[in-house]
Amino acid sequence: MAMELDVFVGNTTIMDEDVYLLWLDGYTVSDAVSMRMKSGILEQCGASQDVLESDTMDHYRTFQMTERLLHNPSKLVNQLLFQIPPHRQNMLIERWGGGAAIVKITVQKCYKILNPFSPSLAPSLPPSLALTGRYYAFDEAFVREVLGKKLSKGTKKDLDDVSAKTGITLKSCRRQFDNFKRVFKVVEEMKGPLVENIHQNFLLSDRLARDYAAIVFFANSRFETGKKKLQYLTFEDFAFCAEQLIQNWTLGAVDSMVEDMDVDLDKEFLQDLKDLKVLITDKDMMDQHKSLVCTALRGKLQVFSEMEGSFKNLSRGLVNIAGKLMNNKDVRDLFIDLVEKFIEPCKSDKWSLNDVRLFLTQHTNSVRALDAFKHQAVWERYMRVIQSCILKMYHD
Repeated sequence: MAMELDVFVGNTTIMDEDVYLLWLDGYTVSDAVSMRMKSGILEQCGASQDVLESDTMDHYRTFQMTERLLHNPSKLVNQLLFQIPPHRQNMLIERWGGGAAIVKITVQKCYKILNPFSPSLAPSLPPSLALTGRYYAFDEAFVREVLGKKLSKGTKKDLDDVSAKTGITLKSCRRQFDNFKRVFKVVEEMKGPLVENIHQNFLLSDRLARDYAAIVFFANSRFETGKKKLQYLTFEDFAFCAEQLIQNWTLGAVDSMVEDMDVDLDKEFLQDLKDLKVLITDKDMMDQHKSLVCTALRGKLQVFSEMEGSFKNLSRGLVNIAGKLMNNKDVRDLFIDLVEKFIEPCKSDKWSLNDVRLFLTQHTNSVRALDAFKHQAVWERYMRVIQSCILKMYHD
């Protein structure tokens, strides 16, 4: 008996954004099928459960085969095995809109399931809604648990506990951890700016490359971020502070072509910080500094009397933090010191963010009028970072 078949042959690799997200988040094929069914896609498309399951399995196999290429994104761009359009390559590598909800375009979804070999005929997504991907994206809840820790086998063994605490699947935790470690290993021996090296080698957007730079920086310097008093701080807070530190306190801030990563702290600068002690050990200089600050802020602060009464303690706190940064252990405690020695006392006296900003600005600038102080450049390099970090960290 004769049969007629319509056959369409194409070589474009089909990839569904929603299924990709389910795969990245560590769901099994069975779980993914169940979640897709709950979205009502079968009723919308008129497809059977068998077709949906086959479609999901096919996507999972494709993602598993392409994963090795994602470990070195430049290979993904240049390989010929999978014909992946540029916008789909971006989808595989990065994240859309910082992890917002998945965009549902029902017509295109149904068309993909019922006509998997005709992608060019499917209605196209508006450019403003296209996903840019997320293999190297990460969950903030996860990164807060590992930020500042050594990217070692020991930390990886604890990911079961991280998964249970955050509700993120263990598979997703491992992927994110492996991504952090992979980026760290690739860039740690490279010359030049860290953000640019990450961007060039992993094809990440500027924002995501900066986030990874912060993760690498914290892993390299092992800053403490897990103490109870620091739990109110978000990854965004720490990432901002990392950027300030990289741009001002590292070897790369002085020489952009140092032998390895430009995020090692400038030890010569840290040694020079001990010279700032004169601001609190010389009584006459401290009294003159206080007088200058109080004169400039009188009538401008809502908490002027509180500031006047606590000036010496706050000033000692800021200068003592500088003096401790010569030691690796004390460098790691930078953020807890900022909270305990400055942020908590100001919050206790109900300083507003504007009060803090005015005080830190005047406290820094007034030193220029101290004729006996000879370390102005070191002081301003130090306070530029301290002021920025405190203002970012000063919230509930």
